[in-house]
Amino acid sequence: MDRIIPKKRWTPKRIAALTLGGIFIATTSYALLLGDSGSKVRVSSERLTLSTVWDGEFQEFIPVNGTIVPIRTLYLDAIEGGRVEKRYLEAGSYVQEGDPILQLSNTNLLLDIMYREAELFQQSNNLRNTQLAMEQNSLTLQSILLELDYKLLTARRNFERSRQLMEKNLIASLEFEESGDRYNYLTSSRALTMQSHKQDSIFRTTQIKQLQTSLKRMEDNLKLVKQNQDNLLLRAPVSGHLTSLNAEIGESKVRGERLGQIDILDGFKARILIDEHYINRVRMGQNATVPLGAKSYQMTVVKIFPEVLNGEFQIEMVFDDDVPPDIRRGQAVRARLALGGLSKARLMARGSFFNKTGGQWVYVVEEDSKTASRRSIRLGRQNQDEYEILSGLEAGERVIVSSYDAFGEFDKVVLSD
Repeated sequence: MDRIIPKKRWTPKRIAALTLGGIFIATTSYALLLGDSGSKVRVSSERLTLSTVWDGEFQEFIPVNGTIVPIRTLYLDAIEGGRVEKRYLEAGSYVQEGDPILQLSNTNLLLDIMYREAELFQQSNNLRNTQLAMEQNSLTLQSILLELDYKLLTARRNFERSRQLMEKNLIASLEFEESGDRYNYLTSSRALTMQSHKQDSIFRTTQIKQLQTSLKRMEDNLKLVKQNQDNLLLRAPVSGHLTSLNAEIGESKVRGERLGQIDILDGFKARILIDEHYINRVRMGQNATVPLGAKSYQMTVVKIFPEVLNGEFQIEMVFDDDVPPDIRRGQAVRARLALGGLSKARLMARGSFFNKTGGQWVYVVEEDSKTASRRSIRLGRQNQDEYEILSGLEAGERVIVSSYDAFGEFDKVVLSD
């Protein structure tokens, strides 16, 4: 016959569960009443980067990248277009002033020179013919004047003789009047001839001057055209390094087209690109430090290009005193451009914590070096290496500057070995 077995109220499993629950409640109550009520996270100290706050000199600068270029570059453009006939040098060659580089040919230019020469010859003939006609006219006039002077002399003698005879009533008055009329006619004729010669001389002189001016202009134009013919032979205007030559034999080049360039190797400068955010803070004369090899060199801003392209603007800097040896065109450089002078400030090292906090708070290590507490701070200027601290930290305090992404929003960080 079955019988009912009474159920035990305090089983071992139930006793163990109640015991663990009591311990948890007691521990929690102790932590709330006697312990630190802030949220914590435990992190290995080996994974953290610490920085000690210090007082020192601060200089605001920005890292910039650039390229070394010659301090002077001379471009070779086609003064007169033509077909490339010959290349005397190749790109990369070192040239001396006057060395031939390219030979061009231009048939139209040759025909133009021939046409201008024929025009000049014709104008020169016109000038000679005009001068000859003027001389012949002068000789003719002299002959006419000689004839008139002879007739005038005879007429004057006849008139004087007739006047004397008329006073003695030895000739008729008609004969006396005829001699007087002839004398007056020859006198007027000579005066008219002289006036006509004078006007003709003025016209001929003006014509000769115009022809001479036109001839001089044509000679100058021909000289200029011949100079363009000389420019078909491209020569090095200065000594230097022929860094590029864009011309192949048989290729046609138009006037003004870029054919190449010569770098003058008496110095170098750096061409730097800077973010447009700093366009109002970069000034002429600012200094930059450029590390090249095992040494750092000082450079100065000498030119600022205000045009902004793709969010950047351009500046040029030159070396102050020492120029790095074996420097080359196109060599990349990285510089630290100072935006201000040295000043006293409270400083801390840069770190990736800024990405999380925006510089508004940090974890400061306590004196026991076992925990770090969250503290509000205020930062000022910054450079590539340091932040300027305006408030919230004292010199000698240590701050976690590595990333805070793993800390969440905890108030304290427990540093474990």
